[in-house]
Amino acid sequence: MTTAKIDLKQYIRNIPDFPKPGILFYDISTLMRNADAWQIAMGRLAAAVAPWAPDMLAAIESRGFLTAAPLASRLGCGLVMLRKPGKLPGETVSHSYDLEYGSDSLHIQADAIQPGQRVVVMDDLLATGGTLVASVSLLRKVGADVVGAATMIELTGLGGRDRLDVPVRTLVSYDE
Repeated sequence: MTTAKIDLKQYIRNIPDFPKPGILFYDISTLMRNADAWQIAMGRLAAAVAPWAPDMLAAIESRGFLTAAPLASRLGCGLVMLRKPGKLPGETVSHSYDLEYGSDSLHIQADAIQPGQRVVVMDDLLATGGTLVASVSLLRKVGADVVGAATMIELTGLGGRDRLDVPVRTLVSYDE
């Protein structure tokens, strides 16, 4: 299997009406369970993120953990978790943000980032960009120099990239 020729989309399963009617879910578990495709995906993600020379990857709960952990190991950098309320021990810093229907918040441990550390925020999917925008704001609140954002999948038709003020790298994109 040559890296240049493999289309990662063939390993991503589309599940209609999940988690609710009208939503088309892009399931990366089918990519992850194919050892060759997963290694290629991680290699491509490493090549995309490495030029930013991050000190730290910030993984968004929960599917962001799946890509950020192996990537941090490959890049030789640290990993911090951005989680929902009540999931992190110790003192945390939070950032609340609006969703299409309601609001949410993300937390980071108060001592997770040293001021000025170069951080790349990671998630599995970029759609409207709300969670990534909130993550960048939270990271800046604790002193991070957010140098980029990376995801496995981007839904280009939803315009999330345009809401971000940092460079974005994605492996595959869908127009839907």
